[in-house]
Amino acid sequence: MWVRTRAVVAGCVVLVLIAMIGVVLGMRRVGEQVRLPLVGRTCTVQADGTVTLNAHQMANAATIAAIGIQHEMPDRAVVVALATAYQESGLRNLAGGDRDSVGLFQQRPSQGWGSPEEIRDPRYAADKFYAALKKVRGWQKMRVTDAAQKVQRSAFPEAYEKWADESEVLARALLGHATGAVVCTFGGDPAMRGEAAATALNHGLKLDWGLAPSATTASLTGLTVAAANQREGWRYAHWLVAHANDHGVKRVRFGDLEWTNRGRSWTRVGDGSDQPAEVIAEVFADA
Repeated sequence: MWVRTRAVVAGCVVLVLIAMIGVVLGMRRVGEQVRLPLVGRTCTVQADGTVTLNAHQMANAATIAAIGIQHEMPDRAVVVALATAYQESGLRNLAGGDRDSVGLFQQRPSQGWGSPEEIRDPRYAADKFYAALKKVRGWQKMRVTDAAQKVQRSAFPEAYEKWADESEVLARALLGHATGAVVCTFGGDPAMRGEAAATALNHGLKLDWGLAPSATTASLTGLTVAAANQREGWRYAHWLVAHANDHGVKRVRFGDLEWTNRGRSWTRVGDGSDQPAEVIAEVFADA
């Protein structure tokens, strides 16, 4: 009787496994046929290496890079800042942490970094980090982890180095050294639409880049940003894609390349003869 019961149970397990495999294969086949949209909000950065982040991490990384550029910091400073935020918060704007630590860089109000509300502002936090890094003599020649440690004074001074490679990849893309390097795919409804989205996007460009005179609203559903050269254009284009999720961006175009929020790459939309002079962003229209 015991042997028979074990045999029945084993047979049921096999049948369940076969059924599950069939369901998975069927779903895969259906997905391939109808190309179901992705429901995740994932960003991939490819610039002599690959980094994958979620939408919020990507937006924070783009803001950290933009603030560094706005303050005319060297590329190396952006790498150090990104590695620091990677280690301290995982590029997330945390409400708390060890003791009274707050935000992307886990800065502490009790150590003079500012109020908790100020530190929770990614732009303020990045600005304070760069200001502190500037005061470190010889930081440009230090390892990433040593430069970061001079600012952070962490109990784990070697921890920042493990993020150096990922930060190099992000910096190459966000500083405009790579073409079509930031790709984000978003599913579901946009965070905002229409005039509200275009206004918020323009405001974000002003805060991160100081671009109020350059960023002009083309219509209630988009804006254009003047680009002096190829590198500058890709800085803005990658920033717009990185902030697409929280600003309702549907499409970004620079030159003859275009990104859309459901795409998995930048695609060519011209014949290659376009001379890029501006970056074009389109937000979702009002429903």
